[in-house]
Amino acid sequence: MKNNHFQHLLEINLAMLFISTSGALGRYVQLPVPVAIGARAILAFIALFLYCKWKGFGLKIDKKDTGVILLSGLLMGTHWIAYFYALKLSNVAIGMLSIFTYPVITALLEPVLLKTKFQLLHILLAVLVLTGMYFLSPTLNFEDSYTLAIGFGVFSALAYALRNILLKKKVSKYNGSMLMTYQTAIVGVLLFPFLFTVTSGAIVAQWHVLVALAILTTAIGHTLFLMTFKHFNITTVSILSSIQPVYGIIIGAVFLSEIPRGTTIIGGILILSSVVIESIRSKKAT
Repeated sequence: MKNNHFQHLLEINLAMLFISTSGALGRYVQLPVPVAIGARAILAFIALFLYCKWKGFGLKIDKKDTGVILLSGLLMGTHWIAYFYALKLSNVAIGMLSIFTYPVITALLEPVLLKTKFQLLHILLAVLVLTGMYFLSPTLNFEDSYTLAIGFGVFSALAYALRNILLKKKVSKYNGSMLMTYQTAIVGVLLFPFLFTVTSGAIVAQWHVLVALAILTTAIGHTLFLMTFKHFNITTVSILSSIQPVYGIIIGAVFLSEIPRGTTIIGGILILSSVVIESIRSKKAT
């Protein structure tokens, strides 16, 4: 049991490492946001569909689950688009950290929507994460684009929290790769018309970034993340995933030369503290 718990913690950290590449890649890609997200979703769908066929995963869903799967796909697309606008309007730190209001949103919504027991510790840990985000963020100037970026980030966080809560009861029924296949298909179909707003050459010129977003961030990262829903409640998952901005800021520093400040290090320590506390608490609960 202890080994399984440690393995599950490693899995969620690996998922966060892959997903955290979205910050640097989202800043690097030189395409309009709907085009970048649409191309990402289509490429990820192709990879996931082929993977499901190779592994023999069924793609059939019950009719009663169609509405939930469709809504979760719409929420996922909303999350991606709002998040990329937050990145474009600011930097990796602001973009990634603003969406990490989602553990707070999840902690408040999960007891209401899933009828789970309200836990005061989750609220306290969420506050700790928010405090960490405050230190991680640069000085905010409410007269520039950062304010709008944070607004997009929080809206992205709301969509992400709702999507995760919706899928919580489905991950025990369906394979994570299969669920992500449907989600990327929904986003890809909705955003496909936007691909015609730019030249094919512009998209081809960015193929390496789009493939990285599709495979590393989406197909691998988000599928691994969905699979962790089986082992923890959604609030626990959201708090454990708060290590993602730390990974993302490190990647941004290495590849984009966005060097973190001293306050960023303090914020990272606070966020990591919440992760360690929830890791210990969730282990005792198993």
